[in-house]
Amino acid sequence: MSLTVVSTPGAPKAIGPYSQAIVHGGLVYTAGQVALDPATMELVAGGVAEQADRALTNLTAVLAEAGSGLGRVIKTTVYLVDMADFGAMNEVYARHFGNHRPARSTVAVAGLPKGARVEIDVIAVIK
Repeated sequence: MSLTVVSTPGAPKAIGPYSQAIVHGGLVYTAGQVALDPATMELVAGGVAEQADRALTNLTAVLAEAGSGLGRVIKTTVYLVDMADFGAMNEVYARHFGNHRPARSTVAVAGLPKGARVEIDVIAVIK
């Protein structure tokens, strides 16, 4: 079984014992991304919209390093601390994905690392 670890400085380094992503069998499986700025490792300022934008920007960098992109995503999972943030997150999500509509689950959670409001992970096909 061949597993390839993906790591890019374009996304925050892992804050625990995990990889930014793993490639196996033509697919890339990302770790969840929160709104950490990779340069400072601090959460971006603003609310859930700004955090969703940064999380998706981080995922874009990880996918690019793996040889994929948002247009190749087949499944996403979105974790929200407050489901009242769903609309604002959804607007940002739609802007990043454009006309592409991967399968998605959205889950309410009690809390996220670093006090984030949103975390997103994806599974994508390698180009």
